[in-house]
Amino acid sequence: MKSASLFEIAAARCWNVLNEGKSFTPVFVLAVFLLVQAGELKAVPLFYAILLNLPLFVIFYVYDYPLHLRWFLFGPLLASGLLYGGSFDIGMWIWAFGLYAFFTVFFWGTLYYHLRIGTTWWNFTRIWKLFLKNSDSTSGNVFEQLPKVFTLLVTLDWSYRLFSAQTSAGSVAGFLILSACIGMYSWVIHRLLFTWKPREYPSYTAPIHLDDTPAAKRMIVFVIDGCRKERFEEADAPFLHQLMETGVYYDRMETVYPARTVVCFSSMFTGTYPREHGIRSNMVWKLGVRVESIFDTLKETGRKGILFGCAHLIDAFGSYVESFTAVEKNDVVDHKIMAHAKTIMKRELPDLFVIQMIAVDQTGHSRGVLYQEYLDKIKESDALIRDYCEWLEEEGLMEGTAIAVMADHGQGNGIGGHGHLDTGERYVPFLLHGPGIRKGERVQEPRSIVSLAPTIAALLGVPLPSHSRGPVLMEALEAGSSDKHTEKVG
Repeated sequence: MKSASLFEIAAARCWNVLNEGKSFTPVFVLAVFLLVQAGELKAVPLFYAILLNLPLFVIFYVYDYPLHLRWFLFGPLLASGLLYGGSFDIGMWIWAFGLYAFFTVFFWGTLYYHLRIGTTWWNFTRIWKLFLKNSDSTSGNVFEQLPKVFTLLVTLDWSYRLFSAQTSAGSVAGFLILSACIGMYSWVIHRLLFTWKPREYPSYTAPIHLDDTPAAKRMIVFVIDGCRKERFEEADAPFLHQLMETGVYYDRMETVYPARTVVCFSSMFTGTYPREHGIRSNMVWKLGVRVESIFDTLKETGRKGILFGCAHLIDAFGSYVESFTAVEKNDVVDHKIMAHAKTIMKRELPDLFVIQMIAVDQTGHSRGVLYQEYLDKIKESDALIRDYCEWLEEEGLMEGTAIAVMADHGQGNGIGGHGHLDTGERYVPFLLHGPGIRKGERVQEPRSIVSLAPTIAALLGVPLPSHSRGPVLMEALEAGSSDKHTEKVG
């Protein structure tokens, strides 16, 4: 299995600029405007027009309009259209719509997925429907992106013509008032209606007693990236379902907000939230988590943790990541990941080994989560994890090894969107199995993936990460640790 090259790492960061809705909107609007005006563009009026529109760009960057909030974007669109759309070139909207459809359906949904993971050249026949259903704030949220784009094109065009002295309708002061009104409108909408973020644990994890003999010698965490919980339970996955029945399974294990891969992994292995560890999206402006991770605490105690994952995760965990290339056919990528994970295990013998499997997530994004292909990939994950565990047994490495199988986030309808906790995103499959872990338990109470790091610390007998807030999952641990205190949400 190839490691992620420097080119792939850079390309992944560049792609996030186009994938994240916040950054896509201004980039796309300016690209469309420059393309339409290319023949007669004047630099000075353009500079002043962009400067005047900067508050609107900032407002639409700061305020996502995901899920049902996206329908409120027709308010600013209607207001800008009534005020400044009288002489607007409708052709610019046609260009914007055409380029957006090309970018999402053909470039992203067909060409990109075909070249990177081998999706069929005919993927456009399905994926256009998936983009229409997507409600998360990525560039593929049609009913968030197009109203934002159309609004900004109207105001940018009016501003450009104003500074080119081609129109006298309206004034700079009036435009600034409109921008202020849209800003207040966005603030009120989010203040009153953006109510679905998970509640956070208010205090740090209670100190744990470190036994002389830890419950587990090592721990392996299999992360089936983007695995939707109810689909996991519906899938033909006999080995994982057996682990559910003979270990501890959580019915309401909640991911964090926003439910992006790098954000979730950062919370899983620091035990805290984005506001504290600093990773707020897949597009990481400042590399590295800001707080101690479980990998740090292992290193400080002379032990070793390795995260075997894609290039994105280097942005959060740096040298703890042994990367693999994500430019691979989706039918073979997890097979290669698991084969190389055996090599890493034999070579390094880590105390904590995290293995990210990506085929389920990629299938959800490219083909949708409500189709048979998605269930087939979960079945494939089941077979690969079973094979890995049997290999551990053959190598004499299974004794003393605790296992967690989980997802970092679920996936919504449409293009398997995730981030803003739509249906299918919030709760993830999560099971624990092995030494120090109870048998045949099913936990109904709500828990959070921020409890992973402190629970690993308790099982391996190492100190908690410094900013861990998630309680140790005491209900999953065998008798002998019941005196440890944990905090509960609220």
